[in-house]
Amino acid sequence: MTGAAVGAEATVEPVEFLGRGAVEKVRPPKSYRLPEIDSRIRSSRTRSEARILHEARQAGVRTPCVYDLDLSRCSIVMERIEGPTVKSHLDSHPEDASRICREIGRTVAKLHSANICHGDLTTSNMILCSDGTVCLIDMSMGRTRAELEDIGVDLRLLERAFSSAHVDLPDAFSELMDEYYSHIANPKAVAKKLEDIRNRGRYT
Repeated sequence: MTGAAVGAEATVEPVEFLGRGAVEKVRPPKSYRLPEIDSRIRSSRTRSEARILHEARQAGVRTPCVYDLDLSRCSIVMERIEGPTVKSHLDSHPEDASRICREIGRTVAKLHSANICHGDLTTSNMILCSDGTVCLIDMSMGRTRAELEDIGVDLRLLERAFSSAHVDLPDAFSELMDEYYSHIANPKAVAKKLEDIRNRGRYT
């Protein structure tokens, strides 16, 4: 990451923290909200994101380590993860799809087995690390104590990401899900929920 990235809810820019490469994510005030409500919302979302990152790491999922949390500024300083996004790597190296998709499957299985959902599970929110592991980033829309519905929605988002962003890799999502199902305790229930969510989209 070489410069600041500005999103709808937050800005992310590279910084240093105690001599280490880091990024700082700040949720700036929104003028269209009442100041008291705005402060409460930004603070709550900042605290929630830090907690999700921490709990995911405890579950064995590769996520950025949180270095500092400042609720008065609604900011998180976290580890800077070096590497390309999974999306960009798959675009330029489709021959790696099978290996990477199986790694994604294992990673997401760990996340969901800990009852955590990501909330915006796409290959743009995954960094391919130099050791071949996948790091999940931007968990601001996630939640802990996730229910089967949340997990199904996570998987449907990922499926749609593959169908739109990786159309030249028709078998990639199936390989990912094969690996995912082999690492969770309730594959039949999750598969049924995913199919239910697909069907809702077809008939609404």
